[in-house]
Amino acid sequence: MIRAGVAVVVVLALAVAVLALAGEAGHASIIWMGWRADMTAAALVVLTLFGALTSLAFWRLLLWVIEAPRRAERTRQETRRRQAGEVLTRGFLAVAAGDGTEARRLAAKAADLAEDAPGLVRLLAAQAAEAAGDVIAAQAAYSAMLGFPEMRLAGHKGLMLLAQGQGDRATALRHAEEAYGQAKAARWAWRALLEARLADGDWDGARDLVKGALERKIVSPIVAERGRAALLAASAAGLETAPEAKARSQAADFAAEAAKLAPGFAPGVVMAARLLAAQGKPSRAIQVIEAAWKVAPHPALWLAYRDLKTNETPRQRSARLAALAALNAPARESRILAVEAALVSGDAAAAAEAAKALEAEPVTARIAGLMARVAFLGGRPDEARVWMARGVTAPREADWSDLDPEGRAFAYQPGDWARLVTSYAETGDLIHPRHERAERVMSELPELPISYADPAPLLAAEPGAAPPYPIDEGFFDDDEPPPPLPPTPRPAQRRPSGRRRLASGPRAAK
Repeated sequence: MIRAGVAVVVVLALAVAVLALAGEAGHASIIWMGWRADMTAAALVVLTLFGALTSLAFWRLLLWVIEAPRRAERTRQETRRRQAGEVLTRGFLAVAAGDGTEARRLAAKAADLAEDAPGLVRLLAAQAAEAAGDVIAAQAAYSAMLGFPEMRLAGHKGLMLLAQGQGDRATALRHAEEAYGQAKAARWAWRALLEARLADGDWDGARDLVKGALERKIVSPIVAERGRAALLAASAAGLETAPEAKARSQAADFAAEAAKLAPGFAPGVVMAARLLAAQGKPSRAIQVIEAAWKVAPHPALWLAYRDLKTNETPRQRSARLAALAALNAPARESRILAVEAALVSGDAAAAAEAAKALEAEPVTARIAGLMARVAFLGGRPDEARVWMARGVTAPREADWSDLDPEGRAFAYQPGDWARLVTSYAETGDLIHPRHERAERVMSELPELPISYADPAPLLAAEPGAAPPYPIDEGFFDDDEPPPPLPPTPRPAQRRPSGRRRLASGPRAAK
């Protein structure tokens, strides 16, 4: 309205200005119903524009009066909607805070206000009943949501969570399966089904779920690839110890595929190398380990690599391990392996030189044991004993715990494999169940002499020999002779045992 009035005033001012500049006022006559009005042209323009403005204002006023009831209704609806939004917000906040009583009160109030948001009202009522501990009311509210297509997924999820809370695993899985069958992006339903398959050790079913999740774009390709690799390794672990040759062959195929999908997954790679070597394919086993070492070195990898050949000299084995370490030289495990390779060949200088690359590493039991072996090989037993003492209290390495001293590497239980599949698929990191349970592992400290040299030769000097330490004669009084030295003890002799004496004595006549 204001903008229209401004526009009229501007047009009027321009018209009057044009007439004034022209210098001719002009003449206009209006004859209407016997009346005649004579005026200038400028006056006619002003009157015309004034009449138009008055008519426009009157029309707008008339429309405002006519629309007053509708406007009042809209105002009431906006106020009601705003109040409903505030009540719903407060209700969901009460649910989040665990105040079930307040949440149920607000849910009842929201049912009267939020007529245009029935889905939110039903969801608030269900969650409020759940927060209040009224399981029956919550089940009824979630079940009612199943009758509406837009709320069906939320109803299934709520009923699944309630069933899980009551320990009803079958009902929870039924709701998860129904939700997974209806929606293309029900990630929570897929996750619930996957966890159930993993808990049951159903690796084949879990692989089918991962494949379906990739097709539905529930998970990214990298997550699906890691998940498939871990599941294939879990399947191979279950079939490796089977008595049937066919099952062991299937295990080798599964492990090889796992190593191909995820070279950085050490359990699958070690298992593939072991099974391939058992099938008489050491070359493929070597290739599998070398490809994995370039991605993610692990101590189980080089130990498996070392054991692939048993008919080589220490120098040949040292050269082979050094070549493996050179494939990923900057890695910490490669620097450790370089020291191990030098120790295998007995090259003290090379071992000491390689150990310099580990000086900045935090001291663990494994590092301390390695340094002790290097020092002992270099003829420094005292330094070796110091490293051994530090290794006793140093922390253990998680990767080293994957090596079972009485079995194979990564000798995990089905529950461990289930956790490993989930962790590796989502993050790409290995878990260490044996480290978590503090189970016995392969020794990280070498078996070296831990006692000092026998001091008996120093104490048992020959009679008449010079004392092993200087004596300051000026310490004694000049008038008094120095006290005599204690007699030098003779070398200790082993005392014959009682049994020997009895055996050597004369026997009594029978």
